[in-house]
Amino acid sequence: MIDLDAFTGALEPDGDYEALAFDGLDLSGQHADHARFIDCVLHGCTLDATDLDHAQLLDTTLREVHAGTLDLVDATWRDVEIVDCRLGAVQAYGGALTRVTVHGGKIDYLNLREAHLTDVRLDGCVIGDLDLIGARVTRLVIDDCRIGRLDLTRAELTDVDLRRADLSRLDGLAGLAGATISPEQLLDLAGALAAHLRITVA
Repeated sequence: MIDLDAFTGALEPDGDYEALAFDGLDLSGQHADHARFIDCVLHGCTLDATDLDHAQLLDTTLREVHAGTLDLVDATWRDVEIVDCRLGAVQAYGGALTRVTVHGGKIDYLNLREAHLTDVRLDGCVIGDLDLIGARVTRLVIDDCRIGRLDLTRAELTDVDLRRADLSRLDGLAGLAGATISPEQLLDLAGALAAHLRITVA
């Protein structure tokens, strides 16, 4: 277990943050674009409108973090845990997510358009809108999650397990190729699939 030093001060663009504990801090509106977070823990922090575009999050945990909006455009996530966070609109399009796990919590809108996801797991969380338009996704598991809308338009899926996802709405049906769904989900999607394939059921 790495001993973490307490972080004090403000975030900065291109900052290097290694083995630091961010505990209960209000980092709202701060700019940390192109910054690097290595072996860090952010616990109970507020990140509303924090700019983390092009940042690198490596071996880092976000626990009970809150944000109305959060910018992570083109960010790199590797070996990251997100635990019991309450997030509004997360703009993370174009990013690279490798070995990322989301446990619990709620995200209103998770924008992962054109992102690359590898070995990602969503576990026991609520996501209002999961946007995977144009994303390349390899080995994604969505387990015991409620998702209001999943958009797979132009997505490329490989070994994606949706069987334990509660999906209220699915857009981009052609993007389901490469996913595994349950028989119950197939029945729920039967009408949409028939319409997509222009099949008349009479």
